[in-house]
Amino acid sequence: MTATQTGPAGRMQIARGLVSLRERCGLTQTQVAERAGVSTTTVSRYETWQDRARIRWATVKALADACDATTQECEALVGIAKSQTDGWWVGNSAVPEWLDPLVSFEHEAAYEHVYANSVVPGLLQTKEYALAIHQAREMRSSNDEIERMVEARIKRQGILRRDPELHLWVILDEAVLRRTVGDSKVMAQQLEHLQEEAKSPNIEVQILPFSAGAHAAGAGHFVILGRDDERQPLNSMAVVYIEMRRRGLYLDDAEDVGAYKLTFDYLRSQAANTRASSRLIAGARQELSS
Repeated sequence: MTATQTGPAGRMQIARGLVSLRERCGLTQTQVAERAGVSTTTVSRYETWQDRARIRWATVKALADACDATTQECEALVGIAKSQTDGWWVGNSAVPEWLDPLVSFEHEAAYEHVYANSVVPGLLQTKEYALAIHQAREMRSSNDEIERMVEARIKRQGILRRDPELHLWVILDEAVLRRTVGDSKVMAQQLEHLQEEAKSPNIEVQILPFSAGAHAAGAGHFVILGRDDERQPLNSMAVVYIEMRRRGLYLDDAEDVGAYKLTFDYLRSQAANTRASSRLIAGARQELSS
């Protein structure tokens, strides 16, 4: 029985899939455990993606079979368990443990929707901007440690050039354009980079202007990551990441994810369209140069 170090994204797919199958056939965790010949604790652990223990694909199959999964459903879940491998970020000291799930989800997602109200999101930062951010936040870290963090952030941006592409949709509060990070030169370069990235077919950037007044978010930075597969629903995924100081909160309950998706839709309608947003970025950049 082979055990694999399945990443957070794969674990979440397996967990949500097993919960869905169990609820469909109206069984409790104890009943599934009895059918599969495992402990109730094992069922609970496999239904919780945050658990970092290794999983066994044979156990995944036993749990799926216990829930009367179809051959296709069972093969889909077992396939996820067998195919997972450690990414470059796993065990990398430059990527904090609480950020590991986010990077893992990015590599499995088809789309990423971001609302940011204080700084440019990591996937769109220049190296100089990222350096200034880390220097401000990591006061007790050495220069070498900060440099490694910046390099990891830049490496993470490679997800935007993969095949198939990750579709990134970012909504920035106008405050992000007005907050000078680093110095005027660093900020001007960052705004120029934003404009250039927004020209990519897989990247959308909208600005939520001050004139929009009160808005749907009402809070801080959040990220929605997902992949929709109508043919194989168990291959779908959706999770919300809420950024906090030195930790992140991950939500995968359907109701929570749905609420954040609705919020993002409202923000898109309140924000300037992409063409007007480009003009707002250009205007902020021009002010820095004058």
